[in-house]
Amino acid sequence: MTMSKKNEKKEEKKMEEQPEIKEQNDADKEANVEEVNPLEAEIENLKEELAKAKNDVARAYADTENMKKRLQNEADMTKKYRFQQAGLELLPILDGMERALMVQSENEEVLNYVKGFEMIHQQLVNVLTNEGIKEIEAMGQPFDHNTMQALMQEAKEGVEPGMVIEVMQKGYMLKDRILRPALVKVSE
Repeated sequence: MTMSKKNEKKEEKKMEEQPEIKEQNDADKEANVEEVNPLEAEIENLKEELAKAKNDVARAYADTENMKKRLQNEADMTKKYRFQQAGLELLPILDGMERALMVQSENEEVLNYVKGFEMIHQQLVNVLTNEGIKEIEAMGQPFDHNTMQALMQEAKEGVEPGMVIEVMQKGYMLKDRILRPALVKVSE
């Protein structure tokens, strides 16, 4: 027999002679197992909490990005249509100027005023055009309920039904949005 086998046998003999040591070793092993189980459970709980926290952070980040995009879109829309209210307030002035320009007269003074109104009218039209406001071309066009409002219908010889035969009030667009629909008379 080798020396190590002799040592093992001595150790076993000691254990047999001292049963309380063996029981103590077994109790220590059980205590270690009991200590490990609550620690493993706590580790699992912490892993779940970590996963939940990561998920919450990801959601908060996504919400922040969505809000950022929404606010950017709102800012872009506000900038794009910033002139809408001013345009609505200027259109009646433009209508009045166009009615004034229709005046026919032989009087030299009146004709000078008309020329002045024409220049002011052209400046106003240029300002509106620069801000993205343009007239809706309606006369002689098929009726479009998206950009026009029919006030009357009239049968007119030589004109197909559904065509605009008279514009009663001009309509205007602001970029791609209706600012004011055209008020028209449509053929039957």
